[in-house]
Amino acid sequence: MSPGKISKRVVADRLNWINKMIQEIKSLPIEDYDSFALDKRNSLAAESCLRRSLEALMYLGRHILAKGFSLGVSEYKEIASGLEEAGIFNEAKSAKFKTLGGCPRIVIFSQIEECEKNYRRHMVDIPRIIF
Repeated sequence: MSPGKISKRVVADRLNWINKMIQEIKSLPIEDYDSFALDKRNSLAAESCLRRSLEALMYLGRHILAKGFSLGVSEYKEIASGLEEAGIFNEAKSAKFKTLGGCPRIVIFSQIEECEKNYRRHMVDIPRIIF
């Protein structure tokens, strides 16, 4: 496999999707646990948006590695290591990316109060990785 061309369209689409999902989470009442917990749909919506934004972030990292560096990866955490080896991420961003790579499974099994903390924390972490 030789390096190809990273698609600007794919990058833009994924970044737009990530931003859209973060905005959806921000539209929920996540500032106050009691308000958030009043409607169980809030947790479901936040989980769905967080999962979709993380999947888009992982897809983007995989696309960059495959097209730009001819590196195929299958595990989310391998994406972080590959981006660090390629010089795209420093050690701190790679570690954060690895944490986020395990997030979809963490969110599913968390209690509702813990989910609220995850949404607020990861809503901040995702843009930090991108920029």
